[in-house]
Amino acid sequence: MKRLMNYYLIELQYLGFRYHGWQKQPKVKTVENQIQKTLGFVLPNIRTKVIAAGRTDAMVSVHKTYVELFVYEADLPQDFFELFNYNLPSDIRAVSIKKIDEKFNIIQHPKQKEYLYFFTFPEKIHPFCAPFITLIQDDLNLELMQEAARLFEGEHDFYSYAFRPKPTTQTLGNITYCRIEPNTIYTANFFPEKSYVLRVKSSGFKRNQIRLMMGVLINLGKGKIDLNFVKQSLDGSKKIKLEYIAPASGLQLYDVHFTQNF
Repeated sequence: MKRLMNYYLIELQYLGFRYHGWQKQPKVKTVENQIQKTLGFVLPNIRTKVIAAGRTDAMVSVHKTYVELFVYEADLPQDFFELFNYNLPSDIRAVSIKKIDEKFNIIQHPKQKEYLYFFTFPEKIHPFCAPFITLIQDDLNLELMQEAARLFEGEHDFYSYAFRPKPTTQTLGNITYCRIEPNTIYTANFFPEKSYVLRVKSSGFKRNQIRLMMGVLINLGKGKIDLNFVKQSLDGSKKIKLEYIAPASGLQLYDVHFTQNF
């Protein structure tokens, strides 16, 4: 007899500043851990499982992502979504829920992700900015950084931008958009007068890839490396070891867009 299973897609957003990333881990607070604890409270007698469209690292925030919710041998009560949202921590929010079928696979389904990295320089900023914006306390050559950001667009071997790659790690990738722009996305009365955002879009990224890219751009802006170094780093055969990973708190998964209907 076939076991009853129901499937749901939940749009999710969260502030990652006090979490040790998405993935459930012992002895640290993670987003997945909070989701599962809330599900256990709201659905005490129903077995569930969640899989995210992608994992985030410690302190990384999310404006829009999705999780697939598997509900074993039951269906959700009518008031589930309201109860689930009510009992989630205040820095995690469920935006919507949609029932799907077993043919959908959140990991394999074609999608595009957009990441943002917010930064400012060189003046000390309000401490309230810490969860959102990375401060670089040096003058930066912003125009050179903007020129270099566009070099990441297109198909490259991102070996140097893969964190601790193994021989089997697939490092080829295609970035469809990579630009540094003035930040007009978020404003607050405690934000600096000028801040900037690196916008990057692709179907997938390696662990720490955006932070390694941002680290290279910061070092370029400081004059520690030149434009030729950036070009060489995009030649995977050179296997350049990048030392600087930009801080996590400026990074945000801004959008996950499924490119095919389901």
